[in-house]
Amino acid sequence: MFTELNVFKIAYSMATHAGKRQALVSENIANADTPGYHAKDIKPFKEIYASGTRPGEMIASRSNHLNGAVGSDLDWAVSRSKEGSDPNNNSVSLELEMLKGVEVQRQHKRALAVYKSSMNILRASLGKA
Repeated sequence: MFTELNVFKIAYSMATHAGKRQALVSENIANADTPGYHAKDIKPFKEIYASGTRPGEMIASRSNHLNGAVGSDLDWAVSRSKEGSDPNNNSVSLELEMLKGVEVQRQHKRALAVYKSSMNILRASLGKA
């Protein structure tokens, strides 16, 4: 009857996005004192996911970045700040990166909560609660 449950695809996509964004936040913090380093970030999940053609699909900005080439790692969505605020031309703000880290943690917890809730509903519908 059901071959795909889109709620699981969405939860997986949200958790993956949070993981990628956390990696960039960590990279930014690690390079906070690197001269000429510009902070990186990924577009918000809402923007990436919103205009997918079917539920569960993310936006494809080129033909092979989602399911085609292995190891694409959302590189297409990474943006860099252009101006550095420090004398060494570094644009990393530790305060902003900490706030992004908290936001990413919340997004990941939300994705896991959606997944767990969906699993409980699925188990209850099958009588295996």
